[in-house]
Amino acid sequence: MNEKFYALPKEKQERIINAGFRVFSKNTYRKSPVQEIADEAGISKSLLFFYFRNKKDLYLFLWKKVEEITSAALLESKCYEAGDIFDMMYLGLCAKVGIMRSYPDITNFSLMAYYEDDPEIRDDVRKIVKPYTQLDTNKALPPLDPGAFKEGVDLKMMYRDMYLASEGYLWQISRSGEIDIDKFIREYKEMIDFWREMYARKSE
Repeated sequence: MNEKFYALPKEKQERIINAGFRVFSKNTYRKSPVQEIADEAGISKSLLFFYFRNKKDLYLFLWKKVEEITSAALLESKCYEAGDIFDMMYLGLCAKVGIMRSYPDITNFSLMAYYEDDPEIRDDVRKIVKPYTQLDTNKALPPLDPGAFKEGVDLKMMYRDMYLASEGYLWQISRSGEIDIDKFIREYKEMIDFWREMYARKSE
């Protein structure tokens, strides 16, 4: 990527990024036209290739941008400071939904990229994705005290189920078109309360 991209006004950078997210989220990598991305961004194809060497360069830039945007939002949400797994997941997913205000197609792009199997980019994408697919070694997960949960609860399975359900709900919201943030927060809070009731040991 040409570093001159970062010299562009922020608004123009965001237009290009969102155009990339939108077009790549609708098609496979191979079938996503670079011309369509340029048109949506309001620039020429030649100028787009001035900032990004080729289609692969743009795609991997966008995938790393997802990582950067998401990490910053999660840190700002302070979800990692929550000592309670339920609070952590609630704050984390709310942060991810908040991202969609500025980047409406980021979740759909992430899903398409995750399953992208084009040999031109597959291995590069997998390298970026790998640390986030290994739930067993997720260092962001707070220590889980077995004493805080009902007897017999498989904590590893509990976290896996909640994580996958949360990501699935986020995907469902992203596919619905217009995002009602207040409704999302209300419904996800109900899910969290349900999990807390199901798994957490009641304090005496």
